[in-house]
Parts: sequence; C-alpha cells; structure tokens
Amino acid sequence: MRLILTAASFALLPLFPLTAIADDELVENAIEARHGYYKMLALNMATLAGMAKGDVAYDEAAASQAAANIAALTHYDLPSLFVEGSASGQAEDSAAKPEIWTDMDDFKAKFQGLVEAAAGAPEAVKGGQDQLGPVVGKLGGACKACHDSYRVKG
Repeated sequence: MRLILTAASFALLPLFPLTAIADDELVENAIEARHGYYKMLALNMATLAGMAKGDVAYDEAAASQAAANIAALTHYDLPSLFVEGSASGQAEDSAAKPEIWTDMDDFKAKFQGLVEAAAGAPEAVKGGQDQLGPVVGKLGGACKACHDSYRVKG
C-alpha cells in the first residue's frame, strides 16, 4: 500500500509546476488586458481633452463617439482583471498598488465612479466645444480618484 501511495505522489508531482505556469499565465494575461483597456480609455480621453482644450477642432460626431466608447468600456468588469499576484512588486509591468486587494470594495467603488461619470457622456458632449469641459472634468476626476489611491506613480 505504501508503495502505491508513494508512486501516486510521484506521479502527481509534475502537475504542480503546471499549476504555477497556469497562474503565471493568468497574471500576465490579466495585466496585458488591463493595459489594453487603459490604452483604449486613454485614446478616447485624448480625443475629448484635445477638443476641450482647443488643440483639436471640435467635431460633435467624433466627440460623441469617443464618449460612447468610454461609456462602453465601463460596462466591462475591469476589477476582475486585478487577479491575485498581479500587483506592482509581484508581477512585471504592473502599476497596481497592493492596496487594491486589501480594499477591493473601495477599488470597485472608485471604478463605479467612472461608470457614473461616463453615463450620459455621449449626449453631454454635443452642442459645441464648451460642452466638453464638464464631461472631461468628471471623467478625469474619476480616473484621478482611482489613480491617487491605487496606481504606483512613475
């Protein structure tokens, strides 16, 4: 019987590194997905901010589309991409502070702030360049609230 248990233990031993590889792959994929998410958010915010500042000519259709893209992004469950082991210092190329995992409820609440700021934005940016400032301010404020608490500066 002991021989069977020993043999079974050795037979299972190779499975443990596979679990570690799967976990590492999950972390890498989650970080890569977060980066993609933030790039899409930044691209659309840049469109709105450029128009709000007057660096880019106001284009109602483009502004509304950028705001709609941001609103659509908020329907994705971004907090689900913050998997265990993907904090700064634990994983390469991560700017996520470990406090995310110790206060996930507040992190989710801050993301909800972005959801709320984006709601109605596609309509709110219509009607002229002067409509953009308040929308960009709300969106930027929601981003800043999260970054101040949960993003490593650098």
